[in-house]
Amino acid sequence: MTDVQLGMPQLPAPDYSAEVRARLAADAKEIIARYPDSRSALLPMLHLVQSEEGHVSRTGMRFCAETLELTTAEVAAVVTFYTMYRRRPSGDYQVGVCTNTLCAVMGGDAIYDDLKDYLGVGDQETTEDGKVTLEHIECNAACDFAPVVMVNWEFFDNQTPESARRLVDDLRAGRPVEPTRGAPLCDYKQTARILAGFPDERPGAVAATGGAGHASLIGLRLAKGEGATPRVVAPRDSGAGSAPEDAPQPGSQHLSSHDAPQPTSDSDPGHPAGPVTEEGE
Repeated sequence: MTDVQLGMPQLPAPDYSAEVRARLAADAKEIIARYPDSRSALLPMLHLVQSEEGHVSRTGMRFCAETLELTTAEVAAVVTFYTMYRRRPSGDYQVGVCTNTLCAVMGGDAIYDDLKDYLGVGDQETTEDGKVTLEHIECNAACDFAPVVMVNWEFFDNQTPESARRLVDDLRAGRPVEPTRGAPLCDYKQTARILAGFPDERPGAVAATGGAGHASLIGLRLAKGEGATPRVVAPRDSGAGSAPEDAPQPGSQHLSSHDAPQPTSDSDPGHPAGPVTEEGE
């Protein structure tokens, strides 16, 4: 049990050295100047202190509270709410495997389970060399490239257990690693400083873009009416082979795939939905 659970007083958090505190205070002043209300600067301030230690320590929370004139409880409430803030020391590289629906069915679960065994760590645990922290993450809006692995929030698309093993091997060995798309990779402390709103000084980072995937671009073209004309399926109550007068005609442009439902048991008159009978079994 912790000291708090036992009702014992906690030891005061150690303070930053004078040099570190002066540097952070100067950066904090710049961050606060971006907002009309100083308390609005809390999120980037937490990224700032995370860039110093690699996680948000009690010292970092106290610094934020004192600088923004908040209570430590208010700061702690925010830190514990957002998963991008680490509350304990972690690795130079945060390796996140997406295990949300599409990535999971495309192999994300297999990648995550394989990396746990390969690295000998569990969720949000760090390898003994301090290089890699493994975690499962929710959707990162990159479903076109499933399954996706992220390292310090940079994309590594279309992964397999084998490619993910090579990736973590390279990270631990210090070999150059290039994301599939987007900005060059940097360590977690550098990433945190960028998230705090300071200039990204990585070569080529400003020009780098993620880019939409093939499936998303097809959907965009269809939405603009640039794709092939979808087939119109007759409503169930109009009889097979017929269509209502206001149905889109061949050659017309459709703004949504809902204009052309596919032949399923619910939408195809020739295959009506219904309970399975003994005769049909």
